Amino acid sequence: MADNTAVYTGTGRRKEAVARVRLVPGTGKVTVNGREAVQYFGRQQLVDNATAPLR
Repeated sequence: MADNTAVYTGTGRRKEAVARVRLVPGTGKVTVNGREAVQYFGRQQLVDNATAPLR
């Protein structure tokens, strides 16, 4: 039986590259390729730039 949780997905393409995003209700934790955003980007400023459109 399916739950009624809203999951939003999006895909962006440019040349051969493909980026996919999935937004689910939760705590606001951001993961990139299975790692926390700070570990992936390395600097808080880059994390802020990536998450700014979500605020």
